[in-house]
Formats: sequence, C-alpha cells, structure tokens
Amino acid sequence: MTPVARAVGVTRRFGSTVALDGVDLDVGSGTITGLLGPNGAGKSTLISLLVGLRKPDSGTVELFGGSPQDAANRTLLGMTPQETGLPATLRVGEVLAFVSRHFANPLPAAELLGRFGLDGLAKRQTGGLSGGQKRRLAVALAVVGRPRLVVLDEPTTGLDVEGRRALWDGIRAFHADGGAVLLTSHYLDEIENLAERVVVVAGGRVVADGDVPAIRGLVALSTVSLISAELPSLDGVVRSRREGDRWELHTADADALVRELVRADVPFRALQVRPASLEEAFLSITERAA
Repeated sequence: MTPVARAVGVTRRFGSTVALDGVDLDVGSGTITGLLGPNGAGKSTLISLLVGLRKPDSGTVELFGGSPQDAANRTLLGMTPQETGLPATLRVGEVLAFVSRHFANPLPAAELLGRFGLDGLAKRQTGGLSGGQKRRLAVALAVVGRPRLVVLDEPTTGLDVEGRRALWDGIRAFHADGGAVLLTSHYLDEIENLAERVVVVAGGRVVADGDVPAIRGLVALSTVSLISAELPSLDGVVRSRREGDRWELHTADADALVRELVRADVPFRALQVRPASLEEAFLSITERAA
C-alpha cells in the first residue's frame, strides 16, 4: 500500500546547519505515527517538507503518491501547527462554517463539536474561549474536510488533563474512521496512549523506529522505585531522579541493584520494579545518539 506521506533520503540545510541528514520516513494509511525528538532534532523541518511548506535540498518527498506542492494533494491533508490564530470576533459556529465551505463533503458541525468536547460553544466568540478550547477547535478544523492524513504538531501543549483527554478522544474518533495521523508531542504519555508506531529523530537522523514495546526494548533498562531518606552511591545506576523521599533509579540489572541495597543495609520501603517507560527509553536513545 502506498504511504500517505513519504520521505526518502531527504536532506535539508539552513546555511551551515544540517536540519535533516538523509531521512527516510513512511506514514502508513490509517495509522497513528508519533514523531519524537529533542528540540532542534529536525521534527518541524520534516513536517514542513511533508506538507509542502518547504522543499528538500536533496531526496524525495511524496504526499499521497505525488508532490506536496500540488494543491490537489493538499486538499486531502489536515494540519494543526504549534501556533494557530483564530479570528477573535467570529463565533465558533461561524469559523466551522467558513472552513467547511472549502470542502465538498465536510463533517457536520454538531458532530465535530461533540467529538472534541466543544458542545454548547457554537455561539461563543473564539476570543472568549479558553486556551484548551481554542486548541481543540484548531484540531477540529483540521479534520472538518475528512482528510486522509492529519498532521498535529504539539496539539495539547498548555492543555489541562481534561482538555488533553477530550482531544485524544477526537483524534481516536478520526483514526477509527480510517484517517492517518502524524503526531509530535513533548508529552510522551500522549504518544504511548495514541501512537501505533514511534519514530525518534535526533541530530537530523532517524535513530529509532518501531512500536512502543520495540522502542522500549532498544534500551535494556528497568526502573527501580522506592522510598528512602537517603541512598548511597550505587553501582549500575544509569540515571536517578528524586522527589522528596521517592527515588527512581534506572539500571540495566534491577535484581543486582536490589541485592546491593540489601547488602548495604539501606532502609527502604514501597519497592517497585518495572520496565523502562517510553520517556526513559527516549532519553537514553537520544543521549546515545548525541
């Protein structure tokens, strides 16, 4: 099956800075792909190439099997950038109606408002919406034309827990109808909850690609969590984090670390051992790449 978006051997420079260096990426039809990377890794540049806002210096970029520069291909694309401006004096229903008229078969406004937790706000001016409501409206506008692919760049930045959950539900509903999603986020739990596939970019290159369990499996780390007033220096601890008396210790051998704690006669309680989370794997992969 032809991917809805594809980059093959793509390179993009800005002066002497190499933003992308031979990147390959396929976004499959009807999939949710999470694109992760530290700041400056090249995520936004890659997205701008896939949606036709920029051209690569070398390599090939395709959107729905053709050029992203072709306006006919972009009619099948929805996008929510990091910054979205809404006309403050227009009502929510008016904005939806205006955008809907650009498409032959738009989703009904009432259905969209329900999907994204905006029921009852059709007559509200967009300038009177909360930040979370504006963000959800922006994503609703991205899917109003029934696109085959939606690109969401940090869609839930600044949202509270309730707002994030409402937006997740809207994304899942779009995906359930067969739509593909390319999603970037600094909230790694968001990627874990939504994405079927994770692509990690660092230094302008793809450094990891797979489903969430596969990405976790790339780093042979476990997390040992416990409560203790103080801990001595311990062998095998790759990274540690402390909040009050709660410690999180990342190690390649959790059994050996627990044995060391016992031999050192360290008083502790509430011991928990679990595999590395996506966030912990992401940090290890990008640090290793750097």
